[in-house]
Amino acid sequence: MSEYTINLVNDDKLDSVGALFEAQLLEHDIVTGRDDLKSAVQTVAAEPRYGFILVASEVDGEPVGVAYASCLLSLEHGGISGWLEELYVLPQWRNIGIGSQLITAVVTHARKLGWRAIDLEIESSHRRAISLYARHQFTPLSRTRYVRPLRDEA
Repeated sequence: MSEYTINLVNDDKLDSVGALFEAQLLEHDIVTGRDDLKSAVQTVAAEPRYGFILVASEVDGEPVGVAYASCLLSLEHGGISGWLEELYVLPQWRNIGIGSQLITAVVTHARKLGWRAIDLEIESSHRRAISLYARHQFTPLSRTRYVRPLRDEA
């Protein structure tokens, strides 16, 4: 594998970053429309109040991993905090430290922005991800997450 860099996403990488997010979601059997993903990625890149996207790229610029941390005003954490929404590394680039470096970069950037905490969720069966986040001082909570989709309601 060649060397890689990690940077905030820029306009010339939006389409390839959207493709990485699409691949991430499909690995978890989540289908989100390509146009919706593209719109969300463009919004975050243009408006930092929504959070930030980091991209790990080969020296030639080809993205191989991505992380999206969304921003929220948290009463629980007493200020601005974040949610590590997605972290994805292409399968052929896994197990060489890119995921770990992306987490480190997310934490570093969040601290720079003054965030108070970063929350995330992991499927309980995803042992590799649990181990990865535990190595970066994330601790489990005894909660159950719920969701209610709204976009299809009248």
